[in-house]
Amino acid sequence: MEVAIQMALLAVGFVLLVKGADWFVEGASKVAEMFGIPQLVIGLTIVAMGTSLPEAAVSVSAALKGSAEITIGNIVGSNIMNVLLILGITSVITPIAVQKSTVKYEIPFMIVISGILMGLGCMDNVVGLTDGVILWALMLCYLGYLFVMTKKGAILPAEEENAEQDKDAPLWKILLLILIGGGMIVLGSDVAVDAATELAKIFGMSERLIGLTIVAFGTSLPELVTSATAAIKGKADIAVGNIVGSNIFNILFVVGTSALITPVAYAANFFTDSIICIATAVLLWVLVAGRKRLGRLGGACMLACYAGYFLYLMR
Repeated sequence: MEVAIQMALLAVGFVLLVKGADWFVEGASKVAEMFGIPQLVIGLTIVAMGTSLPEAAVSVSAALKGSAEITIGNIVGSNIMNVLLILGITSVITPIAVQKSTVKYEIPFMIVISGILMGLGCMDNVVGLTDGVILWALMLCYLGYLFVMTKKGAILPAEEENAEQDKDAPLWKILLLILIGGGMIVLGSDVAVDAATELAKIFGMSERLIGLTIVAFGTSLPELVTSATAAIKGKADIAVGNIVGSNIFNILFVVGTSALITPVAYAANFFTDSIICIATAVLLWVLVAGRKRLGRLGGACMLACYAGYFLYLMR
């Protein structure tokens, strides 16, 4: 009975997180538009960070509650899952074209910062304030790169399908949307972390394992839904760029912000997971380099790799 209650609470937490992030981003984007901030900037900042909000909320909440293994596990697990499972499923549905800038700059940058995170964590088994500053500095550099590349027309800002809707909505309604969305994110992260921690105790599982699997899957739902829907609609060409961007934000924005708020413990167990995370990014790079596309065979290879990783975790 206790297991069923905690699973239900975990599901409720994930629903609150995903819907709350959706409303928060929608409201924040509309407020930015009202103040004359260009759509380009909105797409590269608010919307781009939007899919990382569930990870951010859960990671910060877990860090503050002393469940640090959920914090790092959530990010490393989400990044592995985003590439192997989500891109794997998407490219099996339909082959995905990959932009030149993604192959040349963004995937290598994702590999480098995955290595930096591992290095910062392994140095003293904690990602602290100084590390948070380093990660945030790298994020600002990345935002600068995105802005320059988009101005050149080399990459496209994140798309918003409903941008034309509710343009004339009153300010109070939009602010209420932001407040409710923000409240749902905070409440959802709180409920999800508590339920995940309780499940770990009930099943005798480590918080690391819970973070790498159940919590990572829950917080990756926005990316999964977005990418799979885009593939079904024949618009999957943005999938690789969006996933790579989300992974970069997960490390720089989510871990960086968590470390600025409170030191995040980096358990020795995460060394192997971090190596796998880097290997996952390298695999993606190898599969798309030279081809500028991720085909069904590559997607099947990724799904097989994720199955192997999952079996490794469950051993």
